[in-house]
Order: sequence, then C-alpha cells, then structure tokens
Amino acid sequence: MQRMGVDMKKNLLTVLILALLLVNIILTAVLMFSISGTNKQTAKLVSNIATVLNLEMNEPGETEVKEEISLKDTATYAMGSGTYMLASTDDKVRYIICEVSLSMNIKHADYKDYGETIAERKSDIQNVITSVIAEHTEAECRNNLEGLKEEILDAIQKLFGSDFIYKVGISEVMFG
Repeated sequence: MQRMGVDMKKNLLTVLILALLLVNIILTAVLMFSISGTNKQTAKLVSNIATVLNLEMNEPGETEVKEEISLKDTATYAMGSGTYMLASTDDKVRYIICEVSLSMNIKHADYKDYGETIAERKSDIQNVITSVIAEHTEAECRNNLEGLKEEILDAIQKLFGSDFIYKVGISEVMFG
C-alpha cells in the first residue's frame, strides 16, 4: 500500500512535468509568432531609414550612382609636375607645386576618341587645371584637397563633354 502511494506521487509528478512542458512549448510558439511579426516590421523600418539616409547622402538632383571602375579598366595619364598660382588674400604671391594625374575608363565609349590621344590635349587640360586652382587660396587647398580634385574633375569633364575621365589625382604637393 505504501508502495502505491509512492508510485502515484511519481506518476502525478510526471503528469505535472508533462503539463508544464506543454505549456512551455505553447508559450514559446506564441512568443515566436509575436516576435517574428514585430521583427518584420522592425526590418521594414530599418530598410526605410537606410533608403532615406542613402538618398540624403547624394546631392539634391543627383540621381546617378557612380559606378566603381576596376583597375584593369583604368588607364592613367600623368600630367607631370606643375607650378600653379593661387589666389592671394594678401599681396604675396602664393603657388602650389604638384603632380596631377588623370584616371580614365578604357571601356567608356569616348575613350577611343579622346583617351588614346589625350597627350595632344595636354595644354587644354593644363589650362583648365590652372584656372581652377587659381580660384583658390593656399588655405582652401590645404584644407580641402579632395574638393579641389572634384572641381578639377568637373571642369575637365566639361571640357571634353564626357565623363571617361573619372578621377583626378594630385600628389607630391608643396606650397610656396
């Protein structure tokens, strides 16, 4: 008789554990369904925010995303070292000495027309570079060399009416 009481207690304990296990599984399933719905909404919100931030990173009116051009599709033309007069805030003559190089996309349609014969247009390019640099002071050049490169690139692209030149490099910069 005593033995039956112990077995009943064990069976009752087993049934209780089984019931708690079933309740746990049911609550876990409910929790998963409620979290997955919230997770989808959160992912959608994050995606929308990322889209808005990406739009704000581009300048207004700029819809074209610049494509990356591989090194094997790039031809570089070294303009060589040049001395360029800078704008002056005082009466002193200021200048910059630097080497300028142009990176060209050899797969661009205009490369055959302009890129292969770019050496013939070196003086025109040099004039464009000189006029852009002459608009800036030494402090502007020191503080924003990347902006200067972009301005030179824009002016050169306008000269050719094409964007086969996609990057301007300025190196070995010295001011005097």
